[in-house]
Amino acid sequence: MPIVPIVVAVIVLITILLSVFVVQQSTAAVIQRFGKFARVAGAGLNLKLPWIETVAATVDLRVRQLDVKVETKTKDNVFAVVMVSVQYYVLPEKVYEAYYRLSNADRQITSYVFDVVRASVPATLLDDVFLKKDEIAMAIKGELTDVMDDYGYGIMTALVTDIDPDPEVKHSMNQINANRRLREAAAEKAEADRLILVAAARAEAESKKLQGEGIAAQRAAIVTGLKESVEQFQHAVAGTTAQDVMTLVMMTQYFDTLSAIGAQSKTNTLIVPHSPSGMSDLASQIQQSMLATDLVKEGKSGAPIV
Repeated sequence: MPIVPIVVAVIVLITILLSVFVVQQSTAAVIQRFGKFARVAGAGLNLKLPWIETVAATVDLRVRQLDVKVETKTKDNVFAVVMVSVQYYVLPEKVYEAYYRLSNADRQITSYVFDVVRASVPATLLDDVFLKKDEIAMAIKGELTDVMDDYGYGIMTALVTDIDPDPEVKHSMNQINANRRLREAAAEKAEADRLILVAAARAEAESKKLQGEGIAAQRAAIVTGLKESVEQFQHAVAGTTAQDVMTLVMMTQYFDTLSAIGAQSKTNTLIVPHSPSGMSDLASQIQQSMLATDLVKEGKSGAPIV
C-alpha cells in the first residue's frame, strides 16, 4: 500500500478533529491564537483554526459562593467573629477581564470583605451589630460591585449569616436576658398577689360589714323581745318590776347555757363565778352600768344630776 495517501488522510482527519470542539452549558471557552487572545466561544459546537488556535481555558459562568470569616472588635471592645457569604459570578460579556485581569477572585473578594467589616463593625456597639447586619451586608455588596465589575465579576448578593461574640460575652448576654425575664416574672407575680390580697381584703370588709349588720339586727331583735317579755310579764304578774323580769330571763339563759355545754361530750369551758346567785350580782352590775351611763348622758346635756 502507498504510505503517502495514508499519512495525508491521517493529517486531514486530525485537522478536522482539531477544528471542532464543544463548550458545555454555563461555561465559556477562551480561544487564543499563537498565545494571544482571539475570542470567547459560547456553549455548544464551535470551530477553530487547527494548528493555529487553541482553547486556553474554560470559564465557569455559574454563581459561586464564598464564605468569609472575619474576626473584629466592636465599639464596646467585644471581639466577635462575623461570617459573610458572598455570591458572585463571571459576567458573560466580560470573560476576557475575568480570565486575564484577575488571577484569584476569591482572595480579592476576601480582602474587600475584611476591609468593609473592619471599617464598620468597630464603630458599632455589639447589640447594634445584630440590628445593623443588613446595613453591613449592603455596604459589602456595594463595595464589591464597584470594584469587581472592572475585573469581569458581578456580585449577586452579600449576606451576614452569623455574628458570634466571645463565649463569655454570650454567656453574660444570656444571663442579662434571663435576669430581665425573672424581673418581669417577679413583677407580674407581685401584681397578681396584690390583686389577690385586694380582693381578699374587699371580701373580708364586705363580710365584716354584713356580720356587723347582722349583729346589730340581732341585738335590736333581742332588745325588742326583752321589752315585750317585760311588758307581758308585768301584766301577767302584778307587782313585778323590770329588774325581777331581767333576773328571771338571765337565770333562764344561764341554765340554757349549762344545758348546751353539758350536751357536748368534750368541753373545756369554765363559767366563773359558777353559782345561781351570781346572776343577781351580774344583774346588779348591769343595772349600775346603765345608771352610770344615764348620769353621764344627763351631764353632757346640761341637765341637773340628782
